[in-house]
Amino acid sequence: MDNLNLTIRHSKISDYEKMLAIYARARDFMAATGNPRQWNTTWPPADLIKHDIEGGENSFVAVDEDGDIVATFFFMMGHDQTYDIIEDGKWKQDGPYGVVHRIAVSGKVKGAGAYCLDWAYDNCHKNGRTLRIDTHCDNKIMQNLVTRLGFEYCGIIYVREDNDPRYAYEKL
Repeated sequence: MDNLNLTIRHSKISDYEKMLAIYARARDFMAATGNPRQWNTTWPPADLIKHDIEGGENSFVAVDEDGDIVATFFFMMGHDQTYDIIEDGKWKQDGPYGVVHRIAVSGKVKGAGAYCLDWAYDNCHKNGRTLRIDTHCDNKIMQNLVTRLGFEYCGIIYVREDNDPRYAYEKL
């Protein structure tokens, strides 16, 4: 990751269309690689992405040296109700944490997703927090990525939107 020259910044409303295109590409990629159910054809909805951008704090993009957006994600430090109940396991610690949701890459820069997760972890770690993330049981690519980056499987959580189970991970 050190050889990537990406800048992570808060997203802006001018990034909105590019972010939607990245999410559309991610949905197609997930469907083509055995994970058609996690985001189906409509997740994340455009109004949620716009809401995140307008909120100004938790919506991020990774930009390459040409100024192109190569990844987008939601990152927050603080309590997330999604992680209140965990089954068939437990969190590695009960202290403060950060979360990453809705991470997607353009496919232009190999390693952009890992770069974003490392960035989020570094921000958590320097603030005395762990980092949590979840993914669908069919999303083998994300499961492999987070495991490779040092996240540990913790159990099953259920997402609020549709009460669908997700594999939950935490990096200390």
